Amino acid sequence: MTTPAHSVPASKLARSARSDEVVAKHKKYLWPSVTNYFEQPLVADRGEMQYLWDLDGNKYLDFFGGILTVSVGHCNPKVSSKVAAQVNRLQHTSTLYPNEHIVALAEKVAQITPGNLKQSFFTNSGTEANEAAILLARMSTGSFDVVALRHAYSGGSALAKGVTAHSNYRKGGVIGVGIAHAVNAYCYRCPLHLKYPECEVACADDVENLIQTGTSGNIAAFIAEPIQGVGGFITPPKEYFKIVFKIVKQYGALFISDEVQTGWGRTGKKWFGIEQWEVVPDMITSAKGMANGVPIGLTVTTPEIAGSFRGANIATFGGNPVTSVAAKATIELIEEENLLENAHVVGSYFRGKLEELQQKHARIGDVRGMGLMQALELVKDRKTKEPAPEATTQVMERGRQNGLLIGKGGLYGNVLRLAPMLNTSKADVDEAIRLLDKSFSEVKL
Repeated sequence: MTTPAHSVPASKLARSARSDEVVAKHKKYLWPSVTNYFEQPLVADRGEMQYLWDLDGNKYLDFFGGILTVSVGHCNPKVSSKVAAQVNRLQHTSTLYPNEHIVALAEKVAQITPGNLKQSFFTNSGTEANEAAILLARMSTGSFDVVALRHAYSGGSALAKGVTAHSNYRKGGVIGVGIAHAVNAYCYRCPLHLKYPECEVACADDVENLIQTGTSGNIAAFIAEPIQGVGGFITPPKEYFKIVFKIVKQYGALFISDEVQTGWGRTGKKWFGIEQWEVVPDMITSAKGMANGVPIGLTVTTPEIAGSFRGANIATFGGNPVTSVAAKATIELIEEENLLENAHVVGSYFRGKLEELQQKHARIGDVRGMGLMQALELVKDRKTKEPAPEATTQVMERGRQNGLLIGKGGLYGNVLRLAPMLNTSKADVDEAIRLLDKSFSEVKL
């Protein structure tokens, strides 16, 4: 009997009753909204640098890194050994007591951030980092309105969901008062139906139009990801943020660069994605890859802006000794192993291989990204650009069966997100491309 064209071939990976038990308990004791990838969820057991093993001993080349969070390799001993030593010495104090590690991390951050961004506030996640930035911007400017971009993702809290511009992440009610969304620079699906560069980046002008028509005319901040993460690694034209920055400054607002996914060398050569666009923001927020998997959030800004915070401010877990050690060790490893350059060199090599793959597989409509943050947008037809979310899911399923882990995103769920560790080699890329090619070839839609 032939396999139906719409189905994924049955799994050939080893799977035990133990894995099934974990999945069953996950469904029983966790919220159903806690999403798992794959028809048969992967039960992760251990990791070593570029590889992850499930509970049944199946080995995977990890090209998603826990959503761009494992930045320098699973259980990298240069980080994990320092974390273990600190856990056994002092794990927690809260911000009520200074410790040498939070100070050392803040000093390190000040050394590598652009401009005069010298003072940090540490939290537990990108959501909290963005909340802190918006709160501070409102205090600093005396204005309330915030401009964000469509297709943005800013986190899971009520306020962060209000900044987010994906319907699927805005359900259940959001704190959206005072937040307006401009069109984004999604060149592959231009919201203005124009073509770059003939368009002269007309989408950037919508920010000013929105300020004039959709806000009070006085805004506290503009917040954006240099490359939109959950949106599907949407990468703007090089001029976009320069134009927007000038507009934002004309209206007395602060420019917040959301670097939760683009920070720490992910885009290559530079520490932060916004530096690729030659803009110095007023604040940077970050999380994820900053500490190679240890929960952390960062909001860094100038001393003047930081000094405008009113009232008391604490963080119970933000900047605790273990987190601070993990983050500093990660940053130092990136420096010592020249991973900013590696992300650029290997990322460029990866991009070339993905473009070759595009020539081979008609489902790949667009290849985009920067450094080790690359995406494939899958379509049913390249002329109509009709999204192909089913094919995207099937490529991921086949990738998993073939030993490759990748992510997905995009408003339509039709974008494959590829984000290997910063110390990924060209050999790793070659293997990933081989497995990806095989996976595409096995999907028939």
